Amino acid sequence: MKHWTIWFAAGLLSVIAGLVALANPLAATIAVEQLAGWAFLVIGLIAGYVAFQEEIQNDRIWGLVAAIGIALIGVVLFANPLAGILSLTLIVAILFLVTGVSKIFMALPMRGTNSYWTLLLSGGLSVVLAIMVFANFPQSAASILGIILAVELISNGASLVAIALRKRLMTSQSTQKATS
Repeated sequence: MKHWTIWFAAGLLSVIAGLVALANPLAATIAVEQLAGWAFLVIGLIAGYVAFQEEIQNDRIWGLVAAIGIALIGVVLFANPLAGILSLTLIVAILFLVTGVSKIFMALPMRGTNSYWTLLLSGGLSVVLAIMVFANFPQSAASILGIILAVELISNGASLVAIALRKRLMTSQSTQKATS
């Protein structure tokens, strides 16, 4: 893509959004919870539509049961945002713990390779983050989702800016070759 400025603008916007989320992690946490509520509701509705299209009655029934369950999660997140934030925070902490332990065990047979330390440290960091969330729960729920969103937006923005600058350099080099 020759339009490096679009990549750059998207990256800059992502960094700015991340900084805004970092400045107010509670608002960002609520936004994440509401976004999850909408996602579950829409996915449940789509799954319900698809279930009605099933020709096999057993598949239709179980598809509808699953669709209703998914949509209800969305409704519950809307109806009780605080409980939703607490639940999502627990899920994130459990995810950090499980992936962290998994990465540590995956690293052990790689001892002596370049991947060993990277995987071991990444796993250790995930476990430490999980412990930090659990140790400060439920207070951590007020900000952790917003902070994770902020870090992801800033990281994403930085990578988009890097892509933009690389594309700009490639465009500049190809223009120089064409004029030579």
